[in-house]
Amino acid sequence: MGFPGTWMTHSENMVYRVVPKCACSTIGQIMHYSDHGRFFDGDIHDDREGLHKWALESSHQPIESNVLEKHTFAFTCVRNPYSRILSSFFDKICGVQRNGQRYRGNLIPQLSQKYGINVEGDFDQIAMFRRFLLFARDTIVFRKPMDPDIHWSAMSGHISTFIANGGRYNHIFWTEKFNEGMQGVLDQVEVKEPVDLSEIPRFNESEGHGPKRAFPVEDYFDDLAKHLVYEIYKRDFQLFRYDFENPGNPMPVGEIDLEEVHKKLGD
Repeated sequence: MGFPGTWMTHSENMVYRVVPKCACSTIGQIMHYSDHGRFFDGDIHDDREGLHKWALESSHQPIESNVLEKHTFAFTCVRNPYSRILSSFFDKICGVQRNGQRYRGNLIPQLSQKYGINVEGDFDQIAMFRRFLLFARDTIVFRKPMDPDIHWSAMSGHISTFIANGGRYNHIFWTEKFNEGMQGVLDQVEVKEPVDLSEIPRFNESEGHGPKRAFPVEDYFDDLAKHLVYEIYKRDFQLFRYDFENPGNPMPVGEIDLEEVHKKLGD
């Protein structure tokens, strides 16, 4: 199976397991800058020359050897499940993508037909999001009416493939404490180009794709919505120490135990 979703600097000083909707654009640009002294001109996901990526055949050998031999500092980044699933909704369901099309072509008509989701014009954000949440649960738990999409499948699922195939994380940090967490990575590696995180812009490639969120996060999650979120993301809440009881609290409530993550996700 290899190491899908894994990026590594050409200098081979850090390897990153991408988790969608968890600051991956900013992290990728920082990795690119640390090697080349400049940012990639465009969406870092389109970069085929400035980073090793598992999606590129030529990158398989260097990534695999570094990961399996534990030569390279390995890390990933996580995000509060409540804000992550909301971000997926506004970006992928409500928004027009950078190619000018709706995400996944016929997905929106399918959602309209089967779940009554309508995101045109001045729609009811809370009602439509809760219908989307039911759809997301069906894809993840029942794999119907389609397989789960990477943007709303559980973070623990993405993170586990790296472990199951022989990798080991040195660091997992929270999007909500981004500078502190990313500095923890940079402090452990030698970079060609120094990185000042206070000067790094946030590369939110999904920003502007869809409508602005009109309400606080907690307004989108009634009792039933919280139940669905917990059904989908129970392991994410537990392993990455997020507050399930209060959707309005984006911050973690404890420290991530790397040994526990490797034990529970390495099965």
